[in-house]
Amino acid sequence: MRIVILSKGPGNYSTRRLKEEAAKRGHEVRVINYAKCYVTVERGNPAVHYKGEEVKDVDVVIPRIASSLTKYGTSIVRQFEMQNVPTITSSIAIVRSRDKLRSMQLMAKAGIGIPKTVFAREEADLDVVLEQVGGAPVIIKVARGTHGNGVVLAETRKAAKAVMQAFYVESVSFVVQEFIAESAGVDIRAFVVNGKVVSSMMRQSLDDDFRSNLHQGAEGIAVKLTPEERKTAQKAAKAMGLPICGVDMMRSERGPLVLEVNSSPGFGIEKVTGANVACKVIEHAELVAKAGRRKDKVGA
Repeated sequence: MRIVILSKGPGNYSTRRLKEEAAKRGHEVRVINYAKCYVTVERGNPAVHYKGEEVKDVDVVIPRIASSLTKYGTSIVRQFEMQNVPTITSSIAIVRSRDKLRSMQLMAKAGIGIPKTVFAREEADLDVVLEQVGGAPVIIKVARGTHGNGVVLAETRKAAKAVMQAFYVESVSFVVQEFIAESAGVDIRAFVVNGKVVSSMMRQSLDDDFRSNLHQGAEGIAVKLTPEERKTAQKAAKAMGLPICGVDMMRSERGPLVLEVNSSPGFGIEKVTGANVACKVIEHAELVAKAGRRKDKVGA
């Protein structure tokens, strides 16, 4: 097959692993920096150009779109979709996953456990918002962020109101979530491929940081999921319309709670668990290429 990997960082670990595994299986792989692509939009002739040439004869696309370039990156993915080129992750699913409120709404609708979450616009409702999530301490998240960036733990009511007021002044959209004390600084990443969990790890903050992202310096260890956690991860992936994703969960007294579903998860989990995740992704890409492009069925 002729595979295109859309990646801004062709030298990063995840992209290298995908290229290695694809080459082992005899595929022709091209890594394209989507940030340097441009498209021409006209009736009956959608085209993607890179380094002065049109990108043609592609069997399947593997998007690795950075959060900071979601809008531009998904427009490139969408252009391939307009050519009826299969992509392992749809452009709409990527956009959906990057909106924290939208993600929470979809998962709540699907009956998936999530931390209680509030989104508000009026500054006068700050006290009511805090009451809705059980009072301080609370987690305040920028609506569009990743790798633990834009996430604040407000330990007191006064601190929470100060953070929310600052966001309001800057017109930054955010959500407020209940703080799950029993899981502070610890979460679980389940890597889902084609609707099944293929690897999982627990991430533990190495200091007093309440965030447990590897990008924030957390330590990962392999972990076996409970049947309920495995089912929750797979259900979350389905609710988001993401056949390949990283589902972040925390263990709470009321069961697993999903924090986020990442549409472009890193492959650092391979180093922690020893699982060949990249191979699983390439195997799925082969299936997608054979099946052809499918319609996104989530509807939101």
